Amino acid sequence: MREMSEKSGRHRRNRQALLQAALTCAERWRWPVVPGAVVVEREPDGGPRGFSCSCAAAGCAVPGAHPHEHPLLAATTEAGMVRWWWERHSPQASLIVATGSSVAAVSLPAASGERVLEYLDALRIPTGPVLATPTRCALLVAPYSYPELAELLVAQEETLLPGGGPGRVPTSVRYHGPGGYLVLPPSRSGPGGREAVRWLRRPVALPGGGVRLPAVAELLEPLVAAGSATPDGTRLAY
Repeated sequence: MREMSEKSGRHRRNRQALLQAALTCAERWRWPVVPGAVVVEREPDGGPRGFSCSCAAAGCAVPGAHPHEHPLLAATTEAGMVRWWWERHSPQASLIVATGSSVAAVSLPAASGERVLEYLDALRIPTGPVLATPTRCALLVAPYSYPELAELLVAQEETLLPGGGPGRVPTSVRYHGPGGYLVLPPSRSGPGGREAVRWLRRPVALPGGGVRLPAVAELLEPLVAAGSATPDGTRLAY
């Protein structure tokens, strides 16, 4: 009985935290959000109890860390809609922000993320918000277009090899721009929903609303350099 009460209390606190985070994103930071998938407990007939993603896809690579019932196009900053989603419709849904219009990001493996933050700090290059998942580190930046990003990456490839020879931008560096998304804290994912998404550096709200975000050009060179030292896995990870 006590265990059930404690579990119910945790669920209630988690739901409240998700609602508050979603409202903060929409109202203070002006980032469009949408409910994501949920890690659910299942008890198959005749089999052991287990966990899976609410999308019901066999072997979902990112359980609880992607859009589900509502497409990214439904993402909104309208507080009434956000409140209805996380109060009534999907109170345990992960928090998904649609990238491209108000915020974007560049991400790389977690170990590389730690190194690049130390490097940026040593050079006194300011970063914006930084979030960590169990496998990735994402540096949030101002929105960029893919043509703009392509020009920057071509410039990077021209100087990647010693002596200035052309090289290749590593696939371990990923880009979350128009049409993309990020899963935000305090969402939980992975096996059993035990893996938390967390802020390494929280967003700093501007007085008139929104968040201070650096331009991607300011951070791309050290991000590519750090990603070049880390092999990329073949399995999608969040």
